[in-house]
Amino acid sequence: MRVRILYHDHCFDGAASAAFFSRFFEGKYDPRATFEFTGLAHKASQLFEDSLFDGDVNAIVDFKYSPDSRLTWWFDHHQSAFLSAEDAEHFKHDSSGRKLYDPSFSSCTMFIAHVAQEKFGYQAPDLSELVEWADIIDGARYSSAQEAVELRAPAMKLTLVIESAKGSEIIHKIIRWMRHRSLGEIILEPEIQGLYKPLYERHIRSIDIIRNHARAQNGVIFFDLVSEGLEGYNKFIPYHLFPNSTYTVSVSNSSFRTKVSVGSNPWAPEIPTHNLATICERYGGGGHPRVGAISFEIGAVDQARQVAEEIKQELEH
Repeated sequence: MRVRILYHDHCFDGAASAAFFSRFFEGKYDPRATFEFTGLAHKASQLFEDSLFDGDVNAIVDFKYSPDSRLTWWFDHHQSAFLSAEDAEHFKHDSSGRKLYDPSFSSCTMFIAHVAQEKFGYQAPDLSELVEWADIIDGARYSSAQEAVELRAPAMKLTLVIESAKGSEIIHKIIRWMRHRSLGEIILEPEIQGLYKPLYERHIRSIDIIRNHARAQNGVIFFDLVSEGLEGYNKFIPYHLFPNSTYTVSVSNSSFRTKVSVGSNPWAPEIPTHNLATICERYGGGGHPRVGAISFEIGAVDQARQVAEEIKQELEH
């Protein structure tokens, strides 16, 4: 049996969700199943192409819902899990018992592991490290911004590789390694080390880049990285630099979108009160209550900057 798993690309929780779900399906349904992985990214245009659902079994993990009749399994934990009200209604009428949603979970990996055990009687004790770290990383459950920026643990180093990798091939390798190997073993793979070292050097440089571009005012850190060509950055750097701020708003470019990122400081002196997913949903984006993003077409920089300014002003009040 051929199983196609669509997962949130360039995301540790997305990769870990794909790894855990494949183990669950293999252990519970078909030990001889073969797995193919496809990374999905949030874009301004259509997210699901017809050709994506080409398996005997098709699953989506850690990503938005699709009403496609070929979708067999779905797990997600984002507040913004549905592209439309019609999709949400379609989900409500599902009777398969294999499409599951719970935004109370910090990570999709933990959600899948919980459902696998509680509903299907499946456990994978050897993946407990993977599940715990997915929850720490996606739930921003670090002890401090400094810990989140220093990247000492193997899982955090691996996150840098996953988030910054060009394309998805290496992520598919990582997913397959995650199925049976410890995170410490994976990060020591020569191929991963070859990617990690220059990425870590770029990570250190990005701290200075953000320091030079960021301004903190009325509890909101704002920076625009379009001119720097910095596709990704550690989202905790702003709180490391401005520990007393509550929110961050940034604009950046990547190969497939222009993006406005909105986040909140897990260690802020004042508890964040705004629901960032709800704010981002107004502009066609989404996320979680404490972190969200909005995707625009490539080159739509002026539009992204205008939206970022509007959100910044809203969060300052």
